Amino acid sequence: MKILTVTTYNRKLYDEYAKRFLETYNWPFDLKIYVEEDDFWHPRVTYKNIFKEVPDCKEFVNRNKHRMEQTDYKEKSNAYVKDGVRFCYKVYAYTHSILNEDYDGIIGIDADSIFYKPIDEQWIKNKIHRDDCMMTYLGRSNYSECGFLYWNMKHPQTKSYAKFMKDLYDTDHIYNLQEQHDSFIWDYARLRYENEFGIKNHNIGDKQVGHVQARSVLGEIYDHTKGPRKLKGRSPEARV
Repeated sequence: MKILTVTTYNRKLYDEYAKRFLETYNWPFDLKIYVEEDDFWHPRVTYKNIFKEVPDCKEFVNRNKHRMEQTDYKEKSNAYVKDGVRFCYKVYAYTHSILNEDYDGIIGIDADSIFYKPIDEQWIKNKIHRDDCMMTYLGRSNYSECGFLYWNMKHPQTKSYAKFMKDLYDTDHIYNLQEQHDSFIWDYARLRYENEFGIKNHNIGDKQVGHVQARSVLGEIYDHTKGPRKLKGRSPEARV
């Protein structure tokens, strides 16, 4: 299998935590990182300036960055559920790769991840990939944990799904939905394909709240230091 790993960050996030991602990345798959600056370089990485490669992302940000500034919602602890701009970079990065790259599988993974045990294509085949499924995700009882997503690029509906997902942002349709964070939107699109087209997807989550990645098969190989965990560089739930 030919597999691509994709993530995204900017200089500020790299300095804060994403440098640990790059320092520890030990998977044998090609690595593509969408950034906002042009001064990144690493021998193992293909860097893409997201605003140049995906101008629709820049347009979405400019068009909607005022939304959180004009609402009191940002003062609430769960303000992230309305912050479509904050999480749009991942969506544009992942869908751009799905629509333009030639791989058997694409992994979208958050940049606050720290890698421990290496894996290979056979591990992906055994644990993650399913020939009859369009994607693999970490399902929880409320909404999926989208710090890790996998797409089967040989599935006939994968590119259609990515285009539909991107269109939700290009048209600002996400603001017609109940929540605007990317996990909710990924689920919205996935469920539409499951319910309307009978698409099968592979859930490697346990349908429980909390740090589902740490409890999953992925918790055996890397740590997703999401939220305040990234400040310490390790999750208390980590299994590695």
